[in-house]
Amino acid sequence: MTFTFDDITEASSKLQGKAIITPLIESSLLNEIAGARVFVKAETLQKSGSFKFRGATNRMLYLSPEERQRGVVAFSSGNHALAVSLAALELDTHAVVLMPNDAPRVKIEGARGNGAEVVLYDRSKVDREAICAQLCSDRGLTLIPPYDDYHVMAGAGTSALEAFRQLPPDSEVDAIFVNCSGGGLTAGWATVANHLLPTASVFAVEPEAFDDTCRSLRKGNRVANAEFSGSICDALLVRSPGELTFEVLKERGVVGVGVSDAQILNAMQFAFRTLKLVVEPSGAAALAAVLNKKAVTAKGSDILLIVSGGNVDPMVFAQCL
Repeated sequence: MTFTFDDITEASSKLQGKAIITPLIESSLLNEIAGARVFVKAETLQKSGSFKFRGATNRMLYLSPEERQRGVVAFSSGNHALAVSLAALELDTHAVVLMPNDAPRVKIEGARGNGAEVVLYDRSKVDREAICAQLCSDRGLTLIPPYDDYHVMAGAGTSALEAFRQLPPDSEVDAIFVNCSGGGLTAGWATVANHLLPTASVFAVEPEAFDDTCRSLRKGNRVANAEFSGSICDALLVRSPGELTFEVLKERGVVGVGVSDAQILNAMQFAFRTLKLVVEPSGAAALAAVLNKKAVTAKGSDILLIVSGGNVDPMVFAQCL
C-alpha cells in the first residue's frame, strides 16, 4: 500500500461528525515577529486535546465487528493514549493503553477517565512494543499504532486538509511547520502540501537533542536517538522515525529543524498570552521554530503551522508562565 492524498480525503469523509473542525488563527503580533503572515491551526481544541484523535478514530473505524468486540491496545507517552481511550469510548470498544511512568499525570488520569485500562512502564528499561505484542497475543487485542500506520497518518493529515480549506483566498503560503515525533502528523501534512501547494517547504520540528528525524533525513536512512528522556517535549521523544512515515517524509522533501526547551517554553507563553491557547511543550515546537526564525522563508510569503496538543501538566505550564 502507498500513501496518497486520496487516503486523506477518504479519512476526512469518515471523520465528518466525529472530529471537531478546529479554527485557523492569525495574530498581528505573531505576524510582526515572524516578518510574515502566519496562520496557526489550533488542534489544541480537538477532542482529547490533540490532533491524535483524528488518526486514532480513523484507524479504529476500520476495525471489524470481532476486533471491536475484543478491544484495542496502544502505546503512547500520552496524547495517543488519550485519543485511543476517547475513540474507544465513542466507538463502544475497550482500550488498553501502555504509558511511560514519567508521562504527565494529566494524560495518565485522562486516559483512565475515558475508561481505558492504563499499564505503566519504565521507558528507559522496557520495550513497549514487545509488551503490546504480548497483550495482542494473550488477549486478542488489535494494536492502534501512534504513527506508523497509513490510516493513522491519513487521519492526522485531515488537519492539514482543513487548514488549507480555511486559508484566505489571498494567502501565499511558502513554508509549513509541523511538530514531529514518529512522523505521522508530518507525513500527513506533507502529503496534503505536496498535492495542493507543491512549491511550499515543509519543516519537521523536533527538540534539538532528540532530532532523529532531522538527522535521518540528512543521511537518507533512519537513525536513532541516543537517549529516550531529557526534554520537556514528552510526546516528541521517540527512538527513531517510523518505517512507513520516514519513506513519506523523504519522498515529500521534508526538512528537519530543531528548537530548544527554552524556546518551546517561550512559545507556550506566547500562545497563552497572545493567541489565548493552552499548548503543551510538544505542541508548541512548530510555533517556537517560527518565533525564532529557524528556517529561511521567501520574503513576503505566508507561513502555516500547527499547535498540535494542549494536554500540559499544570506544573510545566506554570514554569512557562
